[in-house]
Amino acid sequence: MPGGRRVAAVTDAHFDVAAGECLALIGESGCGKSVLASALLGLLPANAQTAGEARLGELELLSADERTLARTIRGRRIGLIPQSPAAHLTPVRTIRSQLEETVAALTGVRGRTAVRAAAEAAAERTAFPPDHLDRHPHELSGGLAQRAATALALVGNAPLLLADEPTTGLDRDLVEHTVDELRRHIDDADRALLMITHDLSAAERIADRVAVMYAGRIVELSDAAAFFGSPGPRHPYSRGLLQALPDRAFTPIPGMPPELGDLPDGCAFAPRCDRATDTCAGSPRMTDTVSCHHPHVPEDARA
Repeated sequence: MPGGRRVAAVTDAHFDVAAGECLALIGESGCGKSVLASALLGLLPANAQTAGEARLGELELLSADERTLARTIRGRRIGLIPQSPAAHLTPVRTIRSQLEETVAALTGVRGRTAVRAAAEAAAERTAFPPDHLDRHPHELSGGLAQRAATALALVGNAPLLLADEPTTGLDRDLVEHTVDELRRHIDDADRALLMITHDLSAAERIADRVAVMYAGRIVELSDAAAFFGSPGPRHPYSRGLLQALPDRAFTPIPGMPPELGDLPDGCAFAPRCDRATDTCAGSPRMTDTVSCHHPHVPEDARA
């Protein structure tokens, strides 16, 4: 609430994620991606307000009370790979003890030997080195903390996994290992994955569909193959994200994203867009999976 005003961090976010599917939610920092994930798990600040509906099977998430969130949803129905893993790991306990506690709480595994073996297997899935299991979080690098947090998130085999920047701090080989493990995780039992990421190469490797977020709104939904290949994105912002990659045109998007408390009238991307016209002074609506007054039209649809 800058200056005492309420700010809408996420507005009109409509999407679904099916079993066996990965939806990659992409966009620049501050666009509302992590806020959306926190809302689904009831982890927003106490003064935050939510409206609308978010359903996981028969469960309505936004209206769930803390008891339901803690005992039924978090870990059991929704697993979370947090954006800042070091802040979510218990600092005074070893990684082994945290994995063993999670195994005992979320699975049917019983007995000290079996629980220990299951914890070690969880660490192995994310290439977490076994000789680091008895270390505390402060003794780990950022990449190792990320792998430990991922291992903890996978233990419960939740039907929905929220991965908030799961490749942060990892080198390229470990990025590919982590992404492939997440893909196996959802393929093995038709689980769903919502992956929030800045890493478009990781999104291309794993995603079935892509949702692009800008200034708190989803501006494009696309099949991943069409988004990263042909015909490509339709929203100018989406195209700008791809063109800013080093292995593509490497053309940065001019300007900066607007502050959520000071959005321009009409299309929020218009001040940075080379296709903007006077029409963009009015707010676009999501039509045909893109929210833009002047979307790019595929070549085969121009006749």
